[in-house]
Amino acid sequence: MNPLDDEDVDLRRPWARFSSWLECACVVTFDLELGQAIELVYPPDVKLTEKEKSSLCYLSFPDSYSGCIGDTQFSFRMRQSVGRRHSRLSNDLYNRDAPAALQSEASHFYGYVYFRQVKDASVKRGYFQKSLVLVSQLPFVQLFHSLLHIIAPDFFHKSEPCLETVCKQIDQWPFLAAGLTFNLPLMGVVLQVRIPCQKDKVGSPVRASLKENVVPMPTLLPSVNELDLFRCFQSVLIHLQMLWELVLLGEPLVVMAPSPAVSSETVLALVSAIAPLKFCCDFRPYFTIHDSEFREYTTRTQAPPNVILGVTNPFFIKTFHNWPHVLRLGENTKMSGDVPKQLKIKKVAKLKTLDTKPGVFTAYKSFLLKDKVLIKRLLKGIQRRRPSEAQSAILRRHFLELTQSFIIPLERYMASLMPLQRSVTPWKTPPQIRPFSQDEFMSVLERGGPQLTSALRGDWTGLYRKFFKSPNFDGWYRHRLREMTRKLESLHLEVICEADLLGWTRDKSEVEIVDLVLKLREKLMKAGKQQLQVRDDVFSKLESFITSVMSSLPQDLQHVLNTQ
Repeated sequence: MNPLDDEDVDLRRPWARFSSWLECACVVTFDLELGQAIELVYPPDVKLTEKEKSSLCYLSFPDSYSGCIGDTQFSFRMRQSVGRRHSRLSNDLYNRDAPAALQSEASHFYGYVYFRQVKDASVKRGYFQKSLVLVSQLPFVQLFHSLLHIIAPDFFHKSEPCLETVCKQIDQWPFLAAGLTFNLPLMGVVLQVRIPCQKDKVGSPVRASLKENVVPMPTLLPSVNELDLFRCFQSVLIHLQMLWELVLLGEPLVVMAPSPAVSSETVLALVSAIAPLKFCCDFRPYFTIHDSEFREYTTRTQAPPNVILGVTNPFFIKTFHNWPHVLRLGENTKMSGDVPKQLKIKKVAKLKTLDTKPGVFTAYKSFLLKDKVLIKRLLKGIQRRRPSEAQSAILRRHFLELTQSFIIPLERYMASLMPLQRSVTPWKTPPQIRPFSQDEFMSVLERGGPQLTSALRGDWTGLYRKFFKSPNFDGWYRHRLREMTRKLESLHLEVICEADLLGWTRDKSEVEIVDLVLKLREKLMKAGKQQLQVRDDVFSKLESFITSVMSSLPQDLQHVLNTQ
């Protein structure tokens, strides 16, 4: 009955370990007659729908306007086809323990691309153009781009045999699990990574773990997902507060960039700015006019959807001129002395012309004041040649503290809605979690709000009221409610386990006993499906009780219960 016992089922499935990390690896090439076309998919039995193949092809090549010569790495995110089944126990167990922002996605694929374009006289178009793509449900941008960096040099020389070898090596990796450090061997290199878990202290650094005698010596990857935030935000440092609010509120935002690499990094950096809060709106690190959602996102008959789009084609300037927030990045953001030129806020109406200069096009007024101390610290760091890694660490800490200051009052109020542990009794249905009242929350904000932990001043109340209308609040609330409901179910099971069940049955009728057995069975089955975290002895003790009680019942009743 214990759900962990079912992991053997995953172990017996072909490519089970591989699919814990990746969906597949693809090669996309340019065909003179077909355009972008999939040349190879591995493992060969992976089933991609025609719609998924089409999206993957278009998203795996830079737009023709980007002019990417040489090697380029970037990321995209695309919808999975409706009806695709992805109920893998290993991924369910991982999601149970993983931070919300790093969980495996059931409705989207991430694509991690290594694109090569070089002059080649033997090709009719004069250029060799090919992309190696890792497709996954995991947002591990740093890990998978690091893998591509290892794989690509050999792949572009040996092609299919190399890809087959790589996939078979990944299939030897352990199953993905949160909270563990893995040594992942690949093509003579060992990457050491720690997969974060919910219990981690957010923001704590990753430390090497060299207890095992691994040859060659592992290369430590500091994070599976963190980006160089400073590189992404260096031209918008004076607008960090406003951008954080736009992401927090799930506002429609378009990032116009000179290349897919800049586009995808910037969108992913924006989404990560509200961590550990999960961004619950849609986001596309790289989006093209060929995307199946193009019409959905560019219709002018309704308000723009809650989505962050990364684009490179100048055509989008005209298409998105009615969007409320547009961030247009230029080719070069550095001024003399390596000080980033800060983009100015401009009116959205000025975006209509094709020769628009870089800028932030919005009429949005921030609820909170700018953190001038942070901006001065970062600008001083540039002048003092502070490494980008250190600048990024400062930025990450700032966003983390800002998000935590905002979310802690919500978490504290949510916890107050949980029934007291002493009110959970074995013979009654667990009490209900109280509903979230926005008015009640606002009433406690004055004495227990973000002002206790954040030095930033402004209209926090207005920001919360706007947040309550966003998909991010809805997603956060549903996630917390689900967690609390599971905790309540676990508590109830443990209270039942501690009760004198056999003593209770002594003066009860067969009907009452049978009813109890059926209810316990149902609770255990539900607990198994939800992978409830309960004490190890709970399942075995309750199953022993059910077996013992059933053996004391008449044969006909036992038969009825066994067929239920």
